[in-house]
Amino acid sequence: MIKITISLLFVFIISITDFFACTTAIVSGKYTSDGRPILWKHRDSDFNQNKLMFFTDGKYEYIGLVNSEDFEGKEVWAGTNSTGFSIMNAALYDVNLKNPTDYKDREGFVMKMALQQCATIEDFEKLLNQLPKPLGVAASFGVIDAQGGAAYYETDNNDFVKFDANDPRVAPNGYLIRTNFSYRGEKDKGFGYIRYENAHDHFNLAFASGNLNYKTIISEFDRSFYHSLLKIDYSENIDEYSQNTKFINAEDLIVRNSSVASVIIHGVKKGESPEFTTMWTILGFSYTAIAIPVWIKGGSSLPTILMANKSTKAPMCDMSLELKKKCYPIDRGSGYKYLNISAVINKDYTGILQKLQPVEQTIFLETDKRISDWRINLMKKDQIQEYYKWLDNYVMEEYKRLFPDI
Repeated sequence: MIKITISLLFVFIISITDFFACTTAIVSGKYTSDGRPILWKHRDSDFNQNKLMFFTDGKYEYIGLVNSEDFEGKEVWAGTNSTGFSIMNAALYDVNLKNPTDYKDREGFVMKMALQQCATIEDFEKLLNQLPKPLGVAASFGVIDAQGGAAYYETDNNDFVKFDANDPRVAPNGYLIRTNFSYRGEKDKGFGYIRYENAHDHFNLAFASGNLNYKTIISEFDRSFYHSLLKIDYSENIDEYSQNTKFINAEDLIVRNSSVASVIIHGVKKGESPEFTTMWTILGFSYTAIAIPVWIKGGSSLPTILMANKSTKAPMCDMSLELKKKCYPIDRGSGYKYLNISAVINKDYTGILQKLQPVEQTIFLETDKRISDWRINLMKKDQIQEYYKWLDNYVMEEYKRLFPDI
């Protein structure tokens, strides 16, 4: 009886672990439409409340995605620093199975250390080699730098394997995707196989059509309705969705109930100033939140909609999670798997995502205009702070106008 109970408990833990997973990708600048590398992390977690923090506690200044309850910012789940070095991770569940240790779940600490002291992907390799073993990690770390570096480091307790996005033998189309299985772990012990194919099909089409850029990743991939196994893109059935409730099983989509934040880092070409590295962050649920840009050059006063303290939560995250309740109205049983897609998109174009898309497109246009000006006249801290204030006011006013009930 004890053995049966333990076995059932193990299965339960694994199923919960899969629920809190991630979909990620890195793209070499050699293959993007503007020649700049991209790092993407769609985060799944049981930490619904997230925020951004600005740090000065290392060799380099950096901005990181942090759990809101982590007041001191001890762990970072994606970020970029003043040299243009950027990092994120996807958890692996098929490594360390034969050599388990109580020293684990150190991924957030390792990424924080990397942002504190690394300028290149080679620096990150040195860090992994120098840290005492076991590392206490099971992750694919995705990194890009301002020198053109772009690679995954598939890392377990004792070592790592590098997958270089600039190597055509490894990444023939210049991009690499990782979910929650490794390329050297135990067969079929990982997770996220369908999500991997979802992302792969998106990237393959974008590459073939010359449309592989940060806007496509934010607008289409990070808000995907595509299921690769079923060969269904639910967004193509929009005429079937009225404003009345219409449920779909979204558990194997890129966007799921466990989606809590996304980070898309738009890097720089080799020779460009790393100051132009742009960290786009979607705090909260992807269908109900807007991507907001930040830069290291802007200093510690980030947009207030992305920040939180011990007594407050990040406004963007809070608003997004409030709207998410309309998307997942069933709390009991397996209700968390079922998305009310009519609340997100519908034939009357009154869905939450449909209302937010024009707002985000305005931010894209405004950001492109400002960056173009900064490339000519230099990036200045006071101008970035001015833009942050505009973003705060614009986004808050639009949410109030579009969703007065929240």
